[in-house]
Amino acid sequence: MRSVIATVAVCAGSFVTLPLFAQSLEVIPVTDGIWAIVGEKEQRGPENLANNATFGLIVTLQGAVLVDPGGSWQGGEALHTAVRTVTDADIRYVINTGGQDHRWLGNSYWQAQGAEVIASADAVADQQSRGSMQMTALKQFLGDALEGTEPRTADIVFDDRYILELGGRSMEIVHIGAAHTPGDSFVWLAESETVFTGDIVYVDRILGLGDQSSITDWPVSFEAVAALQPSHVVPGHGNPTTLEHATRDTYDYLMNLRTEIAALIDEDGDIMQAPQVDQSAFAHLEQFESLAGRNAQTAFQQMEWE
Repeated sequence: MRSVIATVAVCAGSFVTLPLFAQSLEVIPVTDGIWAIVGEKEQRGPENLANNATFGLIVTLQGAVLVDPGGSWQGGEALHTAVRTVTDADIRYVINTGGQDHRWLGNSYWQAQGAEVIASADAVADQQSRGSMQMTALKQFLGDALEGTEPRTADIVFDDRYILELGGRSMEIVHIGAAHTPGDSFVWLAESETVFTGDIVYVDRILGLGDQSSITDWPVSFEAVAALQPSHVVPGHGNPTTLEHATRDTYDYLMNLRTEIAALIDEDGDIMQAPQVDQSAFAHLEQFESLAGRNAQTAFQQMEWE
């Protein structure tokens, strides 16, 4: 096991070593009062407690907001330990940006601390639909580390847009449509020019296109993020970055995959040929070998009926 090094903005240049309980998380300052909490890009496991994603922290004068709760009860506790390295503020609200396990299965931990959870209606429907399957899979990945986890959905549910005002900060939570999951949302702080994208954006690792994803609508959700022209992009996977980097690793990948699969379909190719389409421009991304072929087959299945 490895411990976590967290950068503390209030003490520039210093580092705080977190206990092993909060392993595999790095707290990175983004801009004033805003942090990214970055987990591993690897698969879920008992060492990362299903926190293999990027989360967010927004501190206000009246408490804090957490973007995504962690992938288990113990994952929520680990996130809380990381949060405490930069603030003692209570977590007042937790935003679920989608339906993947690390976007909601830590909810029960935070609700037990008194936080209210916010999610889109489409995210809640997806969580309810896939929750049992996710818990079964996590039992295989985490073993006893899943103990205490209860699938609990949001307290506040919205359709397309929700404005959260807290302690002088305004946070706009926007659900455009399906991306990696049917209920994916992004969180926009206009004053700070910062967006938390959830699984709409992956950087430095290849995105995962699953049966619950939409190769058709995902680019549209990304375009809505890009239209904001954010100065700071906190992705769902990877370190905080620029819009240019996010575009290169996510949008350009999606559009290349769409172009290659469309050409294969036009040539009367079949799904068995899909993994051979040219994705070589993205071979440098982590997890490429394990996911590129499956992404291509999923894209073929979806696009042949467009």
